[in-house]
Amino acid sequence: MNEALRIVVVTSDLGTGDSGDEDAVQQAERSRSLRIGLLESGFNLIASLPADVFLNERLAQLQPDLVIVDAESDARDALEHVVMATRDAPRPIVMFTNDQDTSHVRAAVAAGVTAYIVAGLSAERIRPILDVALARFQHEQALRQELAVTRNELDELSAELKDRKTIDRAKGLLMQRQGLSEQAAYEKLRKTAMDKGMKLAEVAQRMLDVAELL
Repeated sequence: MNEALRIVVVTSDLGTGDSGDEDAVQQAERSRSLRIGLLESGFNLIASLPADVFLNERLAQLQPDLVIVDAESDARDALEHVVMATRDAPRPIVMFTNDQDTSHVRAAVAAGVTAYIVAGLSAERIRPILDVALARFQHEQALRQELAVTRNELDELSAELKDRKTIDRAKGLLMQRQGLSEQAAYEKLRKTAMDKGMKLAEVAQRMLDVAELL
């Protein structure tokens, strides 16, 4: 499974870092270690991209299976770009950072991050982390699909019950005003619907609308 997994790394520093900036040098080295670890673990690293306004277009072209956010002080900005870029085409998002401030972890997970990893860039940890993240993402997508199906079924049932009530009201109106039996009233509604090429509930609703005007 890992060999076929297409991964894109989104990072704030694609260069070697400013030699005079210790934080930048550490970030560049950490990003390099991450990319090496991915390759050593047998993953298919197809690109390293900056977190900018063009990320959406680049991800659409590359179609990765998983996105890794490698960010430090600008983690929130990078994450916002990734979340926006994957909004219409959800993908598992794994965030690696050395930032010890975990106050925004909950918000990151709520925004769509599948796994939030503080430190832990050793090669032996990368494979299980990504395997678990992918499995979790697939499980969550399956749950969302099941929820969507259930909601559709409930909507259909609600619409069906509403139509049935409308038809019953129209039958009651015919029975009251024309002295018809329940079966006769139903047959009259059904024949009208067939003659006009309409649904039974539509004919019933029109009849009720007219009755309210009279």
